[in-house]
Amino acid sequence: MNRMRLFTPGPTSVPEEVLLEMAKPVFHHRTQEYRTLFAAVNKNLQEVLQTKNPVVTIAGSGTAGFEAAMINTIPQGGSVLALSNGKFAERWVTIAKRNKCQVTELKAEYGHAVKPEAVAAALAGKKFDAVTLCHSETSTCTRNDLQAIAGLVRATDAILIVDGITSVGAIPVKPDEWGVDMLVTGSQKALMLPPGLAFVSVSEKARKKIETVVQPNLYLSLPHYLKSLAENDVPWTPAVTLVRGLNKALEMIVQEGMANVWRRTAGLARATRAAAVAMGLKVFSQDPVDSVTGIYYPAGFDDKAFRGALRKEFNMNTAAGQGSMEGKIFRISHMGYVDAPDTLGLISAIEVVMKKQGHQFTFGAGVAAAHQELATLAG
Repeated sequence: MNRMRLFTPGPTSVPEEVLLEMAKPVFHHRTQEYRTLFAAVNKNLQEVLQTKNPVVTIAGSGTAGFEAAMINTIPQGGSVLALSNGKFAERWVTIAKRNKCQVTELKAEYGHAVKPEAVAAALAGKKFDAVTLCHSETSTCTRNDLQAIAGLVRATDAILIVDGITSVGAIPVKPDEWGVDMLVTGSQKALMLPPGLAFVSVSEKARKKIETVVQPNLYLSLPHYLKSLAENDVPWTPAVTLVRGLNKALEMIVQEGMANVWRRTAGLARATRAAAVAMGLKVFSQDPVDSVTGIYYPAGFDDKAFRGALRKEFNMNTAAGQGSMEGKIFRISHMGYVDAPDTLGLISAIEVVMKKQGHQFTFGAGVAAAHQELATLAG
C-alpha cells in the first residue's frame, strides 16, 4: 500500500506530530489555557514571518486574510496599484473592484515577474492608497522581486499588501527589513497544517491607515482582531483544533531555523528543476520561485492522464496548471513537510509514468541529476 504524498502547493502534507496534537480533546477558548497557547503561537508566528509587528490570526483561508488586509486599509473609491502576473494576483484585483476601488493593473505575462522599473514608473505617475502583489505567484510558479518593490513603495504614502501565501516559511521574506506593511499567508502551505487559518502581519504604517478607514465588515474588522491580540485573544470563535496544531507546527519550524528551512526548500527546487531538464522537459517560468516548480508537458501529453497515473500507481499528488496554463504544465510543491527522499521518490515516479506514456528520454537521468543537487544540499 502506497502512503499518500502531497506535492500540491496547498494543501501540503501535515506532520504526524501535528496531527496527533489536533486529535487531542477540544477545550473552551475563553480561558487562560487558550490565551497561554495563543501567546506561544503569536511569538512563533512573528519568528516565522520575520517581523516584530502584530500578526493577526483569522479562521478562514488565505483569501480571507488578503481581503481583510485590503478592506481595512483601502477606502471605497481608493486607488490601488495591482501587480498582476497570475491567477491569484488577478483575484486581488477582483476584491479591489468589488470594493469599488480605482484599480491600475500593472501586468506581466504568465511566467514572468513584474519588473521593479515598471513599478517605479507607475508610482511616479500617480498617488495610490495601496499596492498589491504576490511574492510567490503560485499559479505560475514565479517570484516577484519583493525586496526591490517594497523599497519603492516604502518611499510613498501607499500601503504595500503582499500575498506571501506560498512564500512565508518557504523562501526568504523579511517584511520589517524590506518595508512590507501587510504580509498575508495561510495555514495549508509551508506552515504544514490543514486549510482553515489565515495570518496577516500589520505594520505601524498600516495600523495608522486602518484608523482612518470605515468599512462595514464585522468578522474581518482588523481593529477588533488587533485589540484582542493585545491580550492574546481573538474577537470571534477561533479554530481551536487548528490553533493547537499550529503551535506544534511552528515549534518544529522554529527549531529547524528559518535559514535552514529556506535552504532546504531551495535545494529541493533546484533538484527538481535539474531533473526536469535532464529528462528533456522544460521548466515553466522565467523567474522561478523555490516554493513551487512548474514543468511543461511533452507534446501530446494529457494532464489528467499523467497526474491520474501518478496518483493511481504511486499515490503521489501534483497540481495542474491554472488559467492559460491549464493542461500545459504540472506543478510540484517544495513547501513544508517534504524532504530529499520524498523529492527523489517523486522524480522517480515521474520518470516511470513519463516513460510509460511515451516520452523519449534517458531513463534515470532525472533521478541522477536530482541526486547531484541534493548531495550539494546535504553537504
